[in-house]
Amino acid sequence: MMLSWDVPPRATGGTAAHVAGLASALTAAGHDVVVLTIADRPAELDATDPTGVRVLRTLVDMPWLPPAEIVARAASANHAVAKLGVRLHDELEGWEPDVVHAHDWRLGWAADTLAARYDVPFVLTMHGTERVRHGGQLPLGPPTDVNSIEWWLAFQADRVISPTRFIVEQLITGFELDEAHVVHVPNGIDPSQWREPTQPDGTAAGLDRPPSDPAPAPLVVSWGRVQYEKGFQVLARAMHGLRPRVPDVRSVIAGRGSYLPELQTQIDVEGVSDNIDLPGYLSHAELRSVIHRAGCVVIPSLYEPFGIVALEALAAGAPLIVARTGGLAELIAGTDAGLTFEPGNPDDLADAIERVLTEPDLAAGLVANARDLVERKYSWEAIAAATAAVYEEAGLVHRSH
Repeated sequence: MMLSWDVPPRATGGTAAHVAGLASALTAAGHDVVVLTIADRPAELDATDPTGVRVLRTLVDMPWLPPAEIVARAASANHAVAKLGVRLHDELEGWEPDVVHAHDWRLGWAADTLAARYDVPFVLTMHGTERVRHGGQLPLGPPTDVNSIEWWLAFQADRVISPTRFIVEQLITGFELDEAHVVHVPNGIDPSQWREPTQPDGTAAGLDRPPSDPAPAPLVVSWGRVQYEKGFQVLARAMHGLRPRVPDVRSVIAGRGSYLPELQTQIDVEGVSDNIDLPGYLSHAELRSVIHRAGCVVIPSLYEPFGIVALEALAAGAPLIVARTGGLAELIAGTDAGLTFEPGNPDDLADAIERVLTEPDLAAGLVANARDLVERKYSWEAIAAATAAVYEEAGLVHRSH
């Protein structure tokens, strides 16, 4: 039994992609997976589910709670999901879980309750922590409440999984967890979902331009939730410094989020509104098409526990530049699969972009190393096997209580 607040198609972020990929891979490996999540509207109750995976949704008990009341809204959702989990035995003809696996804190209470109800191990994946999101300094209010909930859940779980060694260290030191209690299992990716579409003759779509066609302008691509911590404003400032050195450079920053008005203001202030496009949300097919036209992909996050976007870029075969922060730096450290720059430093970022756009041999080497890295380390088959091994460990711990 897997519980997650973020499940496609309701959510499209990194956690949602992880849950869908892991659940599908576990199912393909022969495990009987049921995912429990919430729906915002009755129409979402019958939403399309990941291939081969049963996803059951329920409405929250108190939908009138304002969005700012994140802990109260989570409590309401946990109550509804716990009731759904208890009903599974009857609704699925006697089905019972062997393990309960929650992703992050928002449905963790329900997971803990259901694990106790069925007397099975409780596994918690923490894709990030509230303390790390706030740079180690927790403001009063909801962030402090969420940190306390995360701390409690980490101790309730029989095993805690984190996708980066950076977060593993934060959990061990910040929550004072035993090293054996926290296990590193990275995010995964399906490379076939990011390869460029091919024509019937096998040639890559869009790459068979007549020789007389001019080469496209150098394109810098970035995407994700448009929030301050994603650092898109740093890319806007880097584009200002880069324009005199690569005069025809353009950028696409795709995504939606609360910081979009401020980002547009920053772009206008830097005088690069003619060089940066903000198309908003792009479908998977649209995004894949844009990536395959990119001279490079930039992930400029100020904070990033893992960065599924970076994995997507690696799988697509785009030269990658990431900020040296959290899991981003860890992802490509020692691999020669991408370049890094100092977080928040637009000059350092501009230098890295210029190198990739003007040194073809460097760009080709990054792409070759990236493809090898993805195939070797981040396939969903490998991630599912590692997660199943954690389930076995958690079972041993649970039975020893």
